Amino acid sequence: MLFEKYAKEVEQMIKVCHLLADRHFVTSAGGNAAWRLEDDVILITPTKTYKGDVCKDNLIFINMKGETIEGEAKPTGEKPMYLKFFKERPDIKTVIHCHPEGACAFAIMKKGEELAMQPFYPEQAIEVGPVPFVPYAEPLTETLANNFVPYLPYYNSFMMEKHGLVTMTRGDIYTTYLTVDLAEGSFSSIIKALSAGELNPINDEELSNLSRVMETRGLDLFGAPGMNKTLLECYKRRIK
Repeated sequence: MLFEKYAKEVEQMIKVCHLLADRHFVTSAGGNAAWRLEDDVILITPTKTYKGDVCKDNLIFINMKGETIEGEAKPTGEKPMYLKFFKERPDIKTVIHCHPEGACAFAIMKKGEELAMQPFYPEQAIEVGPVPFVPYAEPLTETLANNFVPYLPYYNSFMMEKHGLVTMTRGDIYTTYLTVDLAEGSFSSIIKALSAGELNPINDEELSNLSRVMETRGLDLFGAPGMNKTLLECYKRRIK
């Protein structure tokens, strides 16, 4: 019944999973995605499945207790992480966790967080935002899910230390995919620039002026509603 009601969303989820595979943003059976369609209805990807093989037959609908309500496959083992996201950020609709090469390189760099928390391109600054590093924890655990909690009110993208990228938006799953694409492009360009010389980030004045661009384009500030007052504040905040 839910597969019929949300046929378009199911089709879009499949499309995005295949894009993630085609772009090599996921490796092997890694990566996962979820889409909250109602307060207690979440469309989520299956466990141990290459995203290029995701189809209607192996997608699953779960509720906020993590119980399967429709579908035959087993949900991703990162289910606790997604339930935490949707509980802590009721404004968020879709989330993608993936392993693009540039992001994964940042995830193991000693100064990765220092770079990921800086703006280098206008599009990166206003559409992806700062990307804090969530402390490492064993995958598939409640500990990993809980490590996100201090960061969730203030940001929309996160680097899982020694692991990969998580991005969430208030839009559909394709909107979140496009944000992942932009983030990965920025990470890859920064790594290439590092090999050529000193980096030249956007300065505070330039960043403050980009707030006008966000207003013109109708873009919300990152984080939960009201948690950040300005774009500059987003970038200056650090979670201890």
